[in-house]
Amino acid sequence: MSFDLGTKLAAEFFGTMILIIFGNGAVANMALEKTTGRHDGGWLFVALGYGFGVMIPAFMFGSISGNHLNPAVTLGFACAGLFPWNQVFGYIVAQFAGAIVGQLIIVICYWPFYKKTQNESAVLMTFATGDGADSSVNGFINETIGTLLLVFGAIGAYHGMFIKDNIDLANIAVGLLIMTLVISMGGATGPALNPARDLGPRLVHAILPIPNKGSSNWHYSWVPIVAPIIGGIAGAILFVQQK
Repeated sequence: MSFDLGTKLAAEFFGTMILIIFGNGAVANMALEKTTGRHDGGWLFVALGYGFGVMIPAFMFGSISGNHLNPAVTLGFACAGLFPWNQVFGYIVAQFAGAIVGQLIIVICYWPFYKKTQNESAVLMTFATGDGADSSVNGFINETIGTLLLVFGAIGAYHGMFIKDNIDLANIAVGLLIMTLVISMGGATGPALNPARDLGPRLVHAILPIPNKGSSNWHYSWVPIVAPIIGGIAGAILFVQQK
């Protein structure tokens, strides 16, 4: 079944919104004071949030829009000839809009806990990423490699010999891929792996009067935009070329 562009953009909007609610919501439950997950969560807690934040929309919207939810994926697919260029701009706008709305929902739901959290870094963590070594170079390397693995692995899941005829297995594989990347590559930067996942919520952090929010760390903000795009394009082209 084919869908018109408006339906595809709606799927990308809602899918990205769900990704942010599940992923950044897990971070908020882990990082903010007095939440139920404050002491029982941890990085695995966050990895599950982002993994299911991609997997659930994949089951819901994958057959409609392809469930990109990420400008780096959309641009990578387009550069590799797997996605039409005339739909790229609309997809990216929908993804950023979904990320912003998803983050606004997190702010509304966790507002009392933001007021209780004095740690500015913990507050920012629930919106955007940063390099743990305070190094844009290290962050750039990690985000580029992580997104390359994400896009290369996602294309492999949907086009690989074992599960190419079973879309549900591919959706599960991509969710597990995200979980594993967050666990393995997340120690350095968060990670973002997705310009919309970082920039959309960072804008919300900068604009809204979030309690105890501190700086939005704009000097680092270019890294989770540029690096995932480079990594995504490289991952897509690498997979297509090796085939």
